[in-house]
Amino acid sequence: MTPSYNKVHNRFKLNGIHFSFEDLKEVAYSFIKEGELFEQEIGAFLSDWIDHNDFIMVKTSGSTGHPKMIKLQKQAMVNSAIATGDFFKLVPGNSALLCLPATYIAGKMMLVRAIVLGLEIESVEPTTNPVFNTEKQYDFCAMIPAQAEKAMQKLNTINTLIVGGAQVSSRLKQQFQKVKTNVYETYGMTETITHIAVKQINGRVTSYFTTLPNIVISQNTKECLVIDAPQLTVDQIITNDVVKLHSKTTFEWLGRVDNVINSGGVKLFPEQIEAKLQSKMACRFFINSEADPIFGEVAILIIEADNDTLNANVFSDLNAIETPKQVYAISAFAETTSGKVNRTETLKSLKK
Repeated sequence: MTPSYNKVHNRFKLNGIHFSFEDLKEVAYSFIKEGELFEQEIGAFLSDWIDHNDFIMVKTSGSTGHPKMIKLQKQAMVNSAIATGDFFKLVPGNSALLCLPATYIAGKMMLVRAIVLGLEIESVEPTTNPVFNTEKQYDFCAMIPAQAEKAMQKLNTINTLIVGGAQVSSRLKQQFQKVKTNVYETYGMTETITHIAVKQINGRVTSYFTTLPNIVISQNTKECLVIDAPQLTVDQIITNDVVKLHSKTTFEWLGRVDNVINSGGVKLFPEQIEAKLQSKMACRFFINSEADPIFGEVAILIIEADNDTLNANVFSDLNAIETPKQVYAISAFAETTSGKVNRTETLKSLKK
């Protein structure tokens, strides 16, 4: 029998204390009134979780279009938590670490997993370099790549780590090979209530994402991933991610359809070129395109630097058509509110 969103597992603990569904109202109030900012965010989510509505409102990241507020059914969030628990074989009493902000879906779902699966979850301030108890062994944790990189020396205290929210660089993947932790890259978005597929990036490394239970995948005419997840959402989700399907449950992510460069009839994915350059670049950078009279479009490289001088071997791993035809330097990239490079605004400054 599937657990209901208005029930709390009897093994659930938050910061070492078990709370019932009724107790969560007092916990939420206490966090909101007396807690630090990150605790206030946890309190706000718990308050939403136990209210009379069967849904919560969350802001999307823009994976399927412009960011917007959407309604997520609480029961669908429970279903997502169960799918994650089944895939990673989480059991009641397992320990979890929450180091993501509860304002976003990834942080919210760590709390839901704990409540539904009966995990003992510990919350810490969601900084880029999270501080947590290294004397304790955690069974499960979620981080963004920047956090995982900063916490690399402490990761052996975590049995299973899922990494999402941004692409995992090849350099970071190499670092993960040195830890005992089972590290998985995730694929998902707010609309799918976090990840619907994962791939291990250390130990038994795979290049394909494997879907979680009850997820059906296909492609549209643009070769973009289409997701049917009836237990998570009633609507079919059409993404902007170009993929290569390898089976009914596995796929390879190639890049964003809106970033594809058509150079002489050859499709170039900036994300793949960037991955090849990652280990050779000392500064921030990204690949874009510009018009070309012969090829239609060609790849260009934009770097965050005072000049466009680069070492000659930077492009040694690229073939001729992938190699950027121009390098442009910008002293400071524009950023989003979450600290990611804002490519659109950066390119605007390049054209001025």
